[in-house]
Amino acid sequence: MTDPRVLKLADLLVNYSCAVKPGDNLLLEAIDVPTEFAIAVVNAVHKAGGRPYVLLKSNRVTRALLNAATPEQWDLVADIERAQMERMQCYIGARGSLNVSELSDVPADNQRIYESTVWKRVHHEVRVKKTRWVVMRWPTSAMAQLAEMSTEAFEDFYFNVCTLDYEKMSRAMQPLKQLMEQTDEVRLKGPNDTDLTFSIKGIPAIPCDGKLNIPDGEVFTAPVRESINGVIRFNCPTLYRGVTHNDVRLVFRDGRIVEASSSNTAKLLEVLDTDEGARYVGEFAIGVNPYCTKPMKDILFDEKIAGSIHLTPGACYDEASNGNKSDIHWDLVMRQTEDAGGGEMYFDGRLVRKNGRFVIPELEALNPESLK
Repeated sequence: MTDPRVLKLADLLVNYSCAVKPGDNLLLEAIDVPTEFAIAVVNAVHKAGGRPYVLLKSNRVTRALLNAATPEQWDLVADIERAQMERMQCYIGARGSLNVSELSDVPADNQRIYESTVWKRVHHEVRVKKTRWVVMRWPTSAMAQLAEMSTEAFEDFYFNVCTLDYEKMSRAMQPLKQLMEQTDEVRLKGPNDTDLTFSIKGIPAIPCDGKLNIPDGEVFTAPVRESINGVIRFNCPTLYRGVTHNDVRLVFRDGRIVEASSSNTAKLLEVLDTDEGARYVGEFAIGVNPYCTKPMKDILFDEKIAGSIHLTPGACYDEASNGNKSDIHWDLVMRQTEDAGGGEMYFDGRLVRKNGRFVIPELEALNPESLK
């Protein structure tokens, strides 16, 4: 018998996140996930009157392909997958991983070939812009280990995080959206030497309430491209291209990253030197998911941590565009909660969040106890 939590998650993805209608085509891209979940999605799409399509992938197979990568090979893959994606109205990306470092030894040049072909042409140009899409992680023992939890406890945590009341969260996000869209200058202060200012004037703020990511719980915008100045030190570990970075520190001058260091500075600089846009920021977001309380080296969870913010070197989203173009999009997370050292967030000189808690009346409904 299928776990009722799996059925509930499949129903949420199909009927809430993607809002499948009769006649819609939905592509499930399932990477290292159980067939039980894929079947639950297929059945939910059929029940909604849609037509499901399934693309099964493996990270180990992908690693082998990337290690043999040529531009011609990945251009053909991009042609095929783009043709399929162009026929879809909906997309679910279910991403499991038995080893989060599976791609860590793939050469950076080979990773860039994939990013500039399949990722750019299929996902950035078609899926993100033209489908109702949602991406999610599947809980695995590897994720439980990263979260320093037992497998059973992690699964309980996972389903609580992923199936919370997103409609309630959506309502609570509206005042934050309105306030951000009325704001010019943002200032972030935190432990060590973090003191960063930038403008978000004239750029839309987008509430993320379970329609694009599961789990969800952030409101994002983008800094005016050349407006960022100061220093920020990220206190959450981050995993990119299969490599873990701790203590990422960035120094900005007129929007550009002019100094960068981490526990693996060489790999950090390798990513930031991908292209010109990689040294500018394409996204600024505020995390509010009450069940995400500590980093677990999985960005779909970590960027939603209540009391956190994230900044993203690389490409912006069209919905909140600052004009920055890049083949990368790397979300870096800083917690401002008291247990992480605290911090403040100011909008136009007004303190709106202190030590991870909103301190103005119109935003108190986004504090964790109000969303659970």
